[in-house]
Amino acid sequence: QVQLVESGGGLVQAGGSLSLSCAASGRTASNDVVAWFRQAPGKEREFVASIRWRGGSTFYSDSVKGRFFISRDNAKNTVYLQKNSVQPEDTAVYYCATGGGLLDTIPKLYNYWGQGTQVTVSS
Repeated sequence: QVQLVESGGGLVQAGGSLSLSCAASGRTASNDVVAWFRQAPGKEREFVASIRWRGGSTFYSDSVKGRFFISRDNAKNTVYLQKNSVQPEDTAVYYCATGGGLLDTIPKLYNYWGQGTQVTVSS
């Protein structure tokens, strides 16, 4: 059974930086991609970025490209999301998920989800 646990959320000022972590256990070959999504109050869950465990290929949404960076540490089974130049519109619950493909941006294509971590950006 795949399990994902996010951490690192909190309160950050606009223009600041924050790093999120997603610790994965029970990985299988069919879960080679980990993605980050976010969901703001009253909005649909939105794709942020994804990364492949093997090779490290990445894919970003246009809204975060150049500001957010996804990386992974295979030895620690952990995926990171470094968020730079955060803005109030980045306020959301951030989730990591697995089971989809690198270019899959639709939440229902992912089988396993973490519990989420809240990120609040103050202006």
